Amino acid sequence: MFLERLLFLFTGVVVFVCLGFALMMIASAPEKRARDAAATSSPVIAAKPQKSAAAPPMAPFPPPPASAPKTPEQEFERLISGTPDYGRFFKRLHEAFPADYTATVESFKARAARGGADQSADFYVSEAVRLLRQARGVLAAKADGAQLEKVFDVQLKILRAIANENPAMCVTFLYGGADQDFMQFAANRRPLVGEMALAGLEAIASGQSRKIERAAPSDADFRTLEAALAAKGLGRVEIDALLDGKMPDPPLEPARMCAAGQTYLETLHSLPESVRMRIYGLAVELMARS
Repeated sequence: MFLERLLFLFTGVVVFVCLGFALMMIASAPEKRARDAAATSSPVIAAKPQKSAAAPPMAPFPPPPASAPKTPEQEFERLISGTPDYGRFFKRLHEAFPADYTATVESFKARAARGGADQSADFYVSEAVRLLRQARGVLAAKADGAQLEKVFDVQLKILRAIANENPAMCVTFLYGGADQDFMQFAANRRPLVGEMALAGLEAIASGQSRKIERAAPSDADFRTLEAALAAKGLGRVEIDALLDGKMPDPPLEPARMCAAGQTYLETLHSLPESVRMRIYGLAVELMARS
């Protein structure tokens, strides 16, 4: 049944790519690198002072004036302002969904109260996306077509970037996995991560205001998708691997499977608008409910 195959695809593959699941996987990567760097840095050994004649005692310096402690909100804003790649996302979140922005700040406050000294902007952009998706993610299915399209355009951009660096990691990403290489990749590409987060946010905001109702995709829509994949040059093996999640034995080479994943997203983009939007709408709704 085409519907069952698409359900597998969107719950097992695209969910990972879209609306923040990847962000949650990379949240701790910058913090871990900072801890590792601190643990492996060489201690500074002070030179042994030479004996000299005793100097006359000096009056102690007065203590510096105590500065007023920053509030958690101010500390959060300081953290975010130091990461301009995420600035647009947090500014837009504050404008569109102030309660969700406040929820992220509350998470920051709770973590700080537990002694979370290794906080990073990467962690909090992932936390903000997670909270937003849980609260309002289904609204993205009702977004304006251009905003919905943007979500999948960013997915393709991410997949291409991974493919250029490491085809094996690309396949891991396609099938909803993450390893240390992927976390390192994503944490070093904050502009791309910020773009992914913002695309999801704008789709949710658009869905809340536009409230476009889309019919569920039909069997005919799924047959159109499969035929289009075949027309793009994918064989039965690649199509089954993408839509059923069953890798052949022996498995496809990483470069071939990664290329098939890119072809899949490109093919979705080329479908007739009505078909494409029904499939996109179902996809983001399943993502939000996952």
